[in-house]
Amino acid sequence: MKTGLPYERVVDVQRRREEYSRAHMYYRCGLALASVATLLVLAVILQNLLSTRGPSSSQSPVPSPRFPLARAQTCSDPCRVVLVESIPEGLVFNSSTANPAIYQAWLNLIGEARSSLDIASYYWTLTNKDTSTHDPTAHQGEDVLKRLGELAGKLSVRIAVNAQQDKSAADLKLLASYGADIRSVNMQELTSGILHTKFWIVDKKHIFIGSPNMDWRSLTQVKELGAVVYNCSCLAEDLGKIFEAYWFLGQSGQQIPTPWPSSFSTAYNKDTPLQLPLNGTQSSVYLSSSPPSLCAEGRTSDLQSVLSVIQDADEFVYIAVMSYIPIMEYSQPKRYWTEIDTQLRRVAYDKQVKVRMLISHWAHSQPFMVPFLKSLASIHDPKIKLDIQVRLFVVPSTPSQKQIPYARVNHNKYMVTDKIAYISTSNWSGDYFVNTAGSSLVVNQTASQTQEPTVQSQLRAVFERDWDSSYSTPIDHNFQGAI
Repeated sequence: MKTGLPYERVVDVQRRREEYSRAHMYYRCGLALASVATLLVLAVILQNLLSTRGPSSSQSPVPSPRFPLARAQTCSDPCRVVLVESIPEGLVFNSSTANPAIYQAWLNLIGEARSSLDIASYYWTLTNKDTSTHDPTAHQGEDVLKRLGELAGKLSVRIAVNAQQDKSAADLKLLASYGADIRSVNMQELTSGILHTKFWIVDKKHIFIGSPNMDWRSLTQVKELGAVVYNCSCLAEDLGKIFEAYWFLGQSGQQIPTPWPSSFSTAYNKDTPLQLPLNGTQSSVYLSSSPPSLCAEGRTSDLQSVLSVIQDADEFVYIAVMSYIPIMEYSQPKRYWTEIDTQLRRVAYDKQVKVRMLISHWAHSQPFMVPFLKSLASIHDPKIKLDIQVRLFVVPSTPSQKQIPYARVNHNKYMVTDKIAYISTSNWSGDYFVNTAGSSLVVNQTASQTQEPTVQSQLRAVFERDWDSSYSTPIDHNFQGAI
């Protein structure tokens, strides 16, 4: 007959079971407490991410933009892009390359507006009151101002403009009297720069971006270039986030948030561009911005955009800008600034890329620009496949045209490579990328899928027309600065 376990063993087994049961209960309680703690931590993190306050509790909250967060990286909108130009009166090209006028593009956008128009600009002089020259070519600017005033009486018109612009007062006062909402952005106080951006957003689906200021001379007396993109809400929404940053900073006493709230973030940049159809051809597109302190998470800075476009070129880099100076020209003291200059030399040597630079030469050109351009132009030796060439573009003037201040100049700000079209609002010196507010449209669209030419091929045609024209002069070691 089998005997049972001794009493001591039975008590010991029972005690061990009770200890195990208590330990298991504590373990489950610990897991539950840990889960609650984890959820609390996640809730705090989420609250911080969604916070719309600036860096100081004394500042007013950062409002959420009127544009939603970035969509998926593919856009199905039927986007249509048009290159537009202003050709100064009297400038005649022996070429078939021509594009619609910026004046007409602005009228078209005003005519398209049904609910809203947002404009970011440096200054406003659409009438001829600032020059007192009574030049008849000011009528286009005056017409634009009149139509904008009429529009402001019917729908939402918002204008973000650089602060401390006395010459803008008359135009802005008129627009405000019609109902436009205007904010001045004191970039000098915020970043030691200026608001130099030049773009429009219409109904959150059409945009304009390019070199012209809101100035009558930009339509008839200054050579300008820009792009209009119609029916492209995905791109307009993204540009709207840049505008909303200016709009927030235009409030009294505001500072630049660090970091910017997530509502200003973008998914579209040089590494993950927006995929969309432009004129029926699939394209990779993104918007860059400067200075870096105004770039919310995900936004490529203008400098990184420029360096990336140059680096990605395999065959050529064509650059047309009003001013090219590798220094911080508006800083005190001035100092050498090498980023773009070094990148141009690098691709010319490392990749044997052909570099062409078309720079403006006019009464306001900095005298130290020419020596730097001569230095770049000296990097040219076909025997070892080093090929950088520089030309200066001069807009001729009649005696009466010479009386118009700050006119008769090639004000273009773009770059085109064998892959990419880059259309910007900035000149090429260090201050424009470090301190000054600007923006750029970057389009990779090299293989047309329709009968229409690509943006890249159209921009290349503009550059080659200007490069080969009688208005451009090669620069070399013998150049003395006068043409």
